[in-house]
Amino acid sequence: MQTDGTINGNKDENSDNTLFNLIPVGLRVVAMQGVKAGLYMAMNAEGFLYTSDVFTAECKFKESVFENYYVIYSSTLYRQHESGRAWFLGLNKDGVVMKGNRVKKTKPCSHFVPRPIEVCMYKEPSLHELEEKLLKSSRSPTLNGGERAQSREALQEQQEDCTEQDGS
Repeated sequence: MQTDGTINGNKDENSDNTLFNLIPVGLRVVAMQGVKAGLYMAMNAEGFLYTSDVFTAECKFKESVFENYYVIYSSTLYRQHESGRAWFLGLNKDGVVMKGNRVKKTKPCSHFVPRPIEVCMYKEPSLHELEEKLLKSSRSPTLNGGERAQSREALQEQQEDCTEQDGS
């Protein structure tokens, strides 16, 4: 993962762009965060990989150890509609990210080799914190005729002020 959020393969295994924090978010479920970029890897409903600066449900991947000690990652959210087959992370021989529904778990393009660099303790990301992060973010949605969206607390205070004025 490049610092700009681009995801691609790299033949230099010592590159900082090949390092990811694997953050456990459930039983055999991990979130992958680029060490250098600080972004989470995610898969959308079309099977394309992208990066996100906040943890979302699309950032969760099931981690499975294959019989040859390779690790494969599949989306916990999306699968093939008819067969129910999982969508996997994969890179082709040129290092280009493959669409999740085109990757098979038995093919080498989906096999990754984890190497522990150091053990770090991270706070488990939570979807409950996502709303708080989005409200505090400078890139919050613009609503109300071009005015910045307000938090629940600010809206409640305005409503209380209005009811006090109406009641007097």
